[in-house]
Amino acid sequence: MTVLIATEKPFAAAAVNGMKEIAQKAGHEVRLLEKYTSPEKLVKAVEDVDALIVRSDKVTPEVIDAARNLKIVVRAGAGYDNICLEACTARGIVVMNTPGQNSNAVAELAIAMMIFMSRNKFTPGTGSEIQGKKLGIQAYGNVGRLVAGKAKCLGMEVMAFDPYVSADKMKEDGVTPAESLEQMYRECNFISLHIPATPETRKSIGYDLITLMPAGGCLLNTARKEIINEAELEKALTDRPDLKYITDIAADSQAELDEKFGKRVFATPKKMGAETAEANINAGLAAASQIVDFFATGNTRFQVNKK
Repeated sequence: MTVLIATEKPFAAAAVNGMKEIAQKAGHEVRLLEKYTSPEKLVKAVEDVDALIVRSDKVTPEVIDAARNLKIVVRAGAGYDNICLEACTARGIVVMNTPGQNSNAVAELAIAMMIFMSRNKFTPGTGSEIQGKKLGIQAYGNVGRLVAGKAKCLGMEVMAFDPYVSADKMKEDGVTPAESLEQMYRECNFISLHIPATPETRKSIGYDLITLMPAGGCLLNTARKEIINEAELEKALTDRPDLKYITDIAADSQAELDEKFGKRVFATPKKMGAETAEANINAGLAAASQIVDFFATGNTRFQVNKK
């Protein structure tokens, strides 16, 4: 089988070498497409491959149409909204992610963001400490649990809301389960977002929730840009001059937000959640291993487009 590693933003060399070793040891051919400058180059490159590994690259219906032999796509990371699941499913192509491989990197970034905003973005002036503050975690999955553990070690009180995780599980971790999303926003000094972008969650974080936060509250987004209602975020920050917002995914209106709210908002120059050497290697090796296992045994454990 032929495996294409297609990454506009390349993997680390150690990750690429490891992925090649895993696939080639199992008898597969590996091709590499890095730093490509147009979608057409990806469309051309997939024409005769059997498997595809991507990072944040767009796997569109056009890509799927061109990939006549494609059997599996693996997103090296947790989120997979860059892949057209409908087109893949219609062709019988399995789509997987690599959950958990980037989780620690994202969790560490969330903690760093809280400290950064509490210290006025490291500019002169009196800041505050996060010890003794209350953190709310929206979605208690791999990343949320790691954020909770690290925050507790720093002396924070942690609350979480996730309708898919039992209250008993949260309590076992020393986390207070919120009875409602509104309760969590109302009680927490920080809210850390870890929800995926789905039809139900897109633009779900807006004025009514954000303005429930206590005085000086800070909203952190290391999840997806699309979950934020940007117009309502701007209105909330305007009506509540004490609130702050920091994100790992710049808003479409980020320049306007920066100009209007100054120290109260911040966006990383590019998505940094998985930008560690460890996460880069872990996700890449996991993607290659999953492809090898799929062809050898039919394992679809991490498939995300199951009917």
